[in-house]
Amino acid sequence: MTARFSAVLVLSCALVAPALSQDIPSPQFGKWGIDLRSVDHGVRPGDNFFDYANGAWVKKALIPAERSQTGSFQDLQILSEKRMRAIVDDLGKKPQSARPDDERKLRDLYDDFQDKKAIDAAGLAPVQKDLDNLGGLKTLDDVARAMASTQMATTSLFEISINVDDKNPDSYSINLTQSGLGMPDRNYYLSDDAATLKTRSAYHAYLADVMQLAGLDDAQVRADRILALETEIAKVQWSRADRRDQDKIYNPMPFSGLKSLATQFNWDIFFAALEIPTKAAGGERQVIVAEKSAFPPMAKIFAATPVSTWRDYLVVHYLHTYARYLPAKFDERDFAFYGTVLSGNTRQLDRPIRGIRLLDKMMGEALGRLYVARYFPPEAKAKAEILVGNVLKAYEADIKTLSWMTPATREKALEKIRQFTPKIGYPDHWRDYSAYEVRRGDLIGNIQRGQLFEWRRNVARINQPVDRSEWGMTTPTINAYYNTAFNEIVFPAAILQPPFFDPTADDAVNYGGIGMVIGHEISHGFDDQGSKYDGHGVYQDWWTKEDRANFDARTAALVKQYDAFEPLPGLHVIGQNTLGENIADNAGLAIALKAYHLSLNGKPAPVIDGLTGDQRFYLSMGQIWRVRQRASALRTQTLSDEHTAAEFRVIGPTRNQDEWYDAFAVKPSDKYYLPPQERVRLW
Repeated sequence: MTARFSAVLVLSCALVAPALSQDIPSPQFGKWGIDLRSVDHGVRPGDNFFDYANGAWVKKALIPAERSQTGSFQDLQILSEKRMRAIVDDLGKKPQSARPDDERKLRDLYDDFQDKKAIDAAGLAPVQKDLDNLGGLKTLDDVARAMASTQMATTSLFEISINVDDKNPDSYSINLTQSGLGMPDRNYYLSDDAATLKTRSAYHAYLADVMQLAGLDDAQVRADRILALETEIAKVQWSRADRRDQDKIYNPMPFSGLKSLATQFNWDIFFAALEIPTKAAGGERQVIVAEKSAFPPMAKIFAATPVSTWRDYLVVHYLHTYARYLPAKFDERDFAFYGTVLSGNTRQLDRPIRGIRLLDKMMGEALGRLYVARYFPPEAKAKAEILVGNVLKAYEADIKTLSWMTPATREKALEKIRQFTPKIGYPDHWRDYSAYEVRRGDLIGNIQRGQLFEWRRNVARINQPVDRSEWGMTTPTINAYYNTAFNEIVFPAAILQPPFFDPTADDAVNYGGIGMVIGHEISHGFDDQGSKYDGHGVYQDWWTKEDRANFDARTAALVKQYDAFEPLPGLHVIGQNTLGENIADNAGLAIALKAYHLSLNGKPAPVIDGLTGDQRFYLSMGQIWRVRQRASALRTQTLSDEHTAAEFRVIGPTRNQDEWYDAFAVKPSDKYYLPPQERVRLW
């Protein structure tokens, strides 16, 4: 199942736990939880609060060659990888006969991936049958069938997933979205600025090189055709801003309606290959189409494109999908574009770390169960539950006092906040991998059987009751998310630890760290899209027209603010694309501060090392977003991701809070000063 949820970061955010092992000192920084050595006192807080909180650190920080960034989140990512590797290394010390089935599968998958000598010696033999299949496609019906192949997992024009129905969260739905591009976003095909043109040229070279490596002739001409095809697809696809508008992307229709909508694509063959029955117990199968107006022209492109071009297109994307499991020349060429051009990394991750990531992808809950047993004690879960409860209480108190919300909407908002379900650490029920066959010495086969196992597990549930206990992330993941369908906030075990929460640190520091993150996830239930769902997870309008108009006016002002931010010279944040995350950052910070103030029980906050409670709170928030990032990765994020660059995730929310101005004596002459009437106040 692909849940519709909003995560706190592309790769991270933070929560809560005591020190879990000796490799995490406690407190993480200084005597009370803040790294005062990172503060740059040469920067005025109002000129750039990110640089003020982190500037001294940024000047010295070095990005490892195999990473696109360094900072608080990446530190936890590395720690999580280190721990997962320790688990797998220990599995290797057990006799084969002593390993339970899941542990045997984990270790066999890992060992196969590590065996570079065998991978190189095999060449393309493990995938030759698939390549022959793709190279032998003769008709457009053959192409549609290949696009639907779960086993081959090549790129399709249309992506299909099994979700929870937005209008009926007790039932699963079949969702279709636009797809088909090899670069991260349509802007990479349509923009003509110098950096994008350079990336596009590098992509063309990549396409040609991969076909040449695969033994295809006329590689340059074939690359021309593929790039031209993907450009035509990009032209008719929806923008990222439109794609995140729930009012536009919920388009239910019967299967016959899908066939009538996009007549030039063979949906019968596509669904048959995916093993999805087009008949349901009540009659015709219903589907939900996202980018409704894009489907007819995409189907027209499908029909107008020669089969020979589709063959090349599918071969190239197939080789991209499996590059990491193929001989070094394929792996290295794939990395040169996706790892270096798009992310700026000059070296791949060490192969053992890549192997660990493969296990997390293929058997994440089996590995996560071992992770929890070793690194996440019960008291960590208990402490996290208390903190989440405190922030929920602060949110409820805030809703009761909102001046811009009328009583009718306020009552519904309070009902929703009281129905939030927190999930902390790990699932109540672990996934069963007994039907997943792993054969030692068959890496490609194991990957393909894993893909088929997961897809069939989802398809089998289409007519079953929705499993609300399921998680959308594995426990070793450095992230957190809000799921609209279940009205739940979910915090995997791996992020419930320092530097974001430290039981020996000052309360202000913890509320500025994990409190802000908890508030961020709760706020997704009330952002521009999450606010369209009620407390039961049903997509329906529960606002008065007056309140919605008021809210939309405030969020429009937020879009304008973020549009002005410039992560790189000439490259601006796209405020509409990042609106949901920006709302959650602003509201989450405001609610976390309220929760901190409530925790004082009417007593004044102590002054520590000359810093007030509010100053320590804001410094903590500034430092959890501490990052130094490669320019190419920053550009890719800005063009194709819903999260604003870290610098402006600090600057944007703080400049909208009156308390921040008071805490740091921010003046009208400071760069990021906003007059009180221009500050956006939401929750």
